[in-house]
Amino acid sequence: MGNKLVIILVIIFGVLAIAQLVRVSELTAKATKRKEEEIPENENKFNGNMMIIFMIALYASFIWLMLKYGYVDLGPAASAHGQEIDWLFDLNWIIIITVFFLTNTLLFVFAYKYQRKEGVKAFYYAHNNKLEMVWTVIPAAVLSVIIIFGLQTWNETTAKAGSEYEDIEIFAYQFAWTARYSGMNNQLGKFDYKLTTAENPYGIMTKDNIERSLALMKVGEPGNSGVEMIEAQLNDRSVAMSSKDRKALETELGRKERMSRLLEAMSITYDADSLDPLAFDDVIVEDSLVLLKGQKYNFHFRSKDVIHSAYFPHFRAQMNTVPGLTTYFKFQPIYSTDDMKRKLNNPEFEYALLCNKICGGSHYKMKMSIKVLEPKEYLEWQKTKSTYEGTPWITGNEDKLLEYYESIANRVKEN
Repeated sequence: MGNKLVIILVIIFGVLAIAQLVRVSELTAKATKRKEEEIPENENKFNGNMMIIFMIALYASFIWLMLKYGYVDLGPAASAHGQEIDWLFDLNWIIIITVFFLTNTLLFVFAYKYQRKEGVKAFYYAHNNKLEMVWTVIPAAVLSVIIIFGLQTWNETTAKAGSEYEDIEIFAYQFAWTARYSGMNNQLGKFDYKLTTAENPYGIMTKDNIERSLALMKVGEPGNSGVEMIEAQLNDRSVAMSSKDRKALETELGRKERMSRLLEAMSITYDADSLDPLAFDDVIVEDSLVLLKGQKYNFHFRSKDVIHSAYFPHFRAQMNTVPGLTTYFKFQPIYSTDDMKRKLNNPEFEYALLCNKICGGSHYKMKMSIKVLEPKEYLEWQKTKSTYEGTPWITGNEDKLLEYYESIANRVKEN
């Protein structure tokens, strides 16, 4: 409290001192009978010199701040497209810093050079077409280069993924992430929000899940009334019910009847023989996202509740996850977790998936660990996981699979 009071008093007395100095200057001008527009030559020289001093101080502080705080310490880009983004980012900074030094140097040097001098009349320079062209065409050309490179990089990273990409779904909800791997057939099972239940939180579409959701909607369960339970409540005349409560039940009944009809239609049209295997082969991982070094991934993002933003800082990737909409982003990790530990000389390093949208009270803890493994480690991890159907993820052909994974990792080393 004492320090704050001292700071406030210093500010107040400083303002009063400046006000008094201004007043003294005004009185001095009146005493010398000097007009306000008549500035002594020594004051002009003083202001011109101060412009140069201020420019030097500005540049020195700017350079110091850039050296001390300019590097965000994310380390090298850990994805193939991330290296292009870093290059584009560096190009932007080179242009911005160049323009900053050029324009500010002209500003302060011109203020010094063209200070008012006794007997020298200012030259009226109204217009110059060549100068207009220079400071219009050059910025436009530079911006065009930045935009073209930026669009090219963005289009490459968001274009439709080819068959060489492995599909992984990232499911966001308050306040965590879940990864769903597409399994050995590299096809994610279908999903539908109408199938979301406590037993099926990700709304994965299978014949059993459709029938279960339909039964819950019709019959209900404790704490979650179905159509039959609501109809029984409305038809029970022995229980007194206000018009407001009756209206709420009728609204709920209408909603669940519509949902039941949609689920019945889904059950009739659903082809279990062709669609169930897609979901049964999927692998759901909730603790961490594990990737193979060198493998190309196509991420499908969706959200259960509000807008989140999947942010992979070390891979230079970010994509919003929007309720009711699937978004996509692809990248290829080129450094394993151990590679990054060596590059950063940090044995505690860990990749992370973060949420870059303020999505609620516990937004700060919405984080998922990411591990990028070498082929052998990745295969060993796969062998510990089971599919949605409950069978082992890896069944036989381990030698061929390891050989394939090593060929993927070797391509990264060659590049």
